[in-house]
Amino acid sequence: MAQRRFITLEGGEGAGKTTQIRLLAQRLSDAGHRVVTTREPGGAPGAEAIRELLVTGETGRWAPKTEALLHFAAREEHLARTVRPALERGDWVISDRFVDSTMAYQGVAQRLGTKFINELRELVVGDDMPALTLILDLTPETGLARAGRRADGEDRYERMDLEFHRTLRQAFLDIAKNEPERCRVIDAERSEAEVAEAVWNAVRGYLDPDRH
Repeated sequence: MAQRRFITLEGGEGAGKTTQIRLLAQRLSDAGHRVVTTREPGGAPGAEAIRELLVTGETGRWAPKTEALLHFAAREEHLARTVRPALERGDWVISDRFVDSTMAYQGVAQRLGTKFINELRELVVGDDMPALTLILDLTPETGLARAGRRADGEDRYERMDLEFHRTLRQAFLDIAKNEPERCRVIDAERSEAEVAEAVWNAVRGYLDPDRH
């Protein structure tokens, strides 16, 4: 069972998820809804500590299975400390990445396979899947050029080779194809304003008229 007020944004590096989450949260807030914005890996103190292990350092510092387990350990903290409490309060939750990223990055691009990731998803996430996932799609070349402007040092995934990022893009598109009721693909090659409008149009159908 999906959580109606839980929205996730997914996509490759440099897709603009952080910006679009900020803009979407503002529009939801302006419409009278309480909104919690968060991110993965991270979103809770323990999960943020694990994030540091995952997004910095050498590209090969973890075996793929170790990496997936670290992501799910962070996700358990994120769900327990941030996502579930917010949903129970009646807030909207918008997360920059969630379990689809682990499927795309570790399950497909790092070749762990979908079975292993799905088993972990069932164990950790259970019924707490988002009702709506927006996949911001753009070419890896464009995304990596945008991501290359970052100065926060969290560039471990960006430094993986171009073939990895091409596989990643296709993995996200395949997720959207396989779960069309939950996922919407947004063309992120467009301007920030155009992407924001497409995101808002996708979300409007999920707005609960009973505002809290």
